[in-house]
Amino acid sequence: MKITITKSEREFDVTAAWRIIAQMLEKPNAVIGLSTGQTTINMHAVVSEIFAKYPFDVSRITLFNVDELTNLPREYAGSCYTMILNQLAAPLNIPEENFIMPPTMSDDFENECKIFEQRLAERGGADLQMLGLGNNGHIGINQPGTPFESDTWVSPMDPDFEARVRRETQVPENIILGGLTRGIKNIMHTRKLILIVKGSHKADILAKAVLGPVTTDIPASVVQLHPNCEILCDADAASKIIGKI
Repeated sequence: MKITITKSEREFDVTAAWRIIAQMLEKPNAVIGLSTGQTTINMHAVVSEIFAKYPFDVSRITLFNVDELTNLPREYAGSCYTMILNQLAAPLNIPEENFIMPPTMSDDFENECKIFEQRLAERGGADLQMLGLGNNGHIGINQPGTPFESDTWVSPMDPDFEARVRRETQVPENIILGGLTRGIKNIMHTRKLILIVKGSHKADILAKAVLGPVTTDIPASVVQLHPNCEILCDADAASKIIGKI
């Protein structure tokens, strides 16, 4: 497990952006998994800025997101489809057929999970997964307690996150919200993982994930077992692990 600590948030964003670009340049038909949230907005912007200045061939690149919200309109600004479309897929002119995302609405999400994984498998599987770290240690939407052998599934949302989404969308309480997420087993089958973490508010959970035992109580701790994983963090997020690694 490689650990890279950047000196600043800006250096973090640029370094993370170049990890994505490097994968695209190294393998022109790469299958790249992304994550959404505050950690990734600026790094995606850097990727788009570099591409605008120095265009390169992305016609065979496949993008997907590690998860997607369910039972919400795809047009919702907080849907993973909309965020990745606006932040990366559209700026890079990724062909529509190469932007693989499950639907946000379906009568059969179990089947949608299978279709999502099948589409990725048909392209040779994921080469790179940029993986965010949740405040409670979740990866994707695999909350604490999720078995490590889990396949892609629809997980309940974190209660605080669900409350925020309901406020923003006015979805009635009788509509069950969740997140279609790649299972931990699927994530671990990715050829390369980069756990991306920034900010002092992530320092405690990062230390638990990297220095603590591998446990389903902290789903992200499983990356300790991956043969090709990098922990990429800024100095604030790394404050509890510096000197212990």
